Amino acid sequence: MLRRGIERELEIIGEAVNRILKINPDIEISEARRIVDLKNWVIHGYDKVDDVIIWGIISRDIPKLKKQVDRLLEK
Repeated sequence: MLRRGIERELEIIGEAVNRILKINPDIEISEARRIVDLKNWVIHGYDKVDDVIIWGIISRDIPKLKKQVDRLLEK
């Protein structure tokens, strides 16, 4: 259940980034394409989702993304 919840949150983040880029492609989110690709991988390649990769994203990439979003919200 926890794994599915985490995957769902990653799907939501990916879709949000996708929509933001459609509104403003110049928005400063590093790895934006990779985030959207992750969403697609989790949704469509669910049988190939690797826990180690997901953990790496959660522990390394999500904190970086949060900082970027916080900076954008301050503008």
